[in-house]
Amino acid sequence: MPYQSLDADKLAIIVERLGRRIEERFPGSGLSAVCRELLGLAEKARDTMEVLTRPNLWLRVAAGGLVLLIVAGLAVMVYGLSTPAEAMPFPDFIQTLEAGINDVVLIGIGVFFVVSVERRLKRRRVLAAIGELRSIAHIVDIHQLTKDPGHTIHEVPDTPSSPRRTLTRNDLARYLDYCSEMLSLTGKIAALYAQRFDDDVVLGSVNDVEALTTGLSRKIWQKVMILETHRADGSPPT
Repeated sequence: MPYQSLDADKLAIIVERLGRRIEERFPGSGLSAVCRELLGLAEKARDTMEVLTRPNLWLRVAAGGLVLLIVAGLAVMVYGLSTPAEAMPFPDFIQTLEAGINDVVLIGIGVFFVVSVERRLKRRRVLAAIGELRSIAHIVDIHQLTKDPGHTIHEVPDTPSSPRRTLTRNDLARYLDYCSEMLSLTGKIAALYAQRFDDDVVLGSVNDVEALTTGLSRKIWQKVMILETHRADGSPPT
């Protein structure tokens, strides 16, 4: 169903369009370069999920062969056991049973490890990609840190170390809005991985990114609301 899942292609188109909007309004800006990086991560997410949803046949064949070897070795060991001529004392029976249970448990762990190799490799790749999205979110936040709406509302004297503030009130509002859009899209790109790769660890990492981007966006919109609650001439509403 088209409206019950995220479309990676359309998401990449939205990010590309946002990048063009930023470049047209703020040519050569650092935020425009960050958006291009985000577009690369959106395209990477699309390509990565196409690969991860396909089974790794070579790895599965190798894992299946190892499991068969383990089972065959266990069968040979059981077949080679001989029945004692006399009844085994109870303490010896308990000791033998305990050793057998330990062997079965260790063999089961080995089989699980071999079977889950493919999933763990995919999980590692997805977590690395989600880590890149988390870094992008922090970079977007860095770009908006010095965008103080107070400088467009009233005169604030600068110091020699003050950042250059050349944006007008309207341009600052657009800049902050672009930052918020980028954060929202970052969370949506992360959600692509949870949508196509069912894994509790991945889902937890995606939720962390979405919580991070939501919190950063809320901080940006506090600045936008300060701009919106003042008149164009800089005076507060009566």
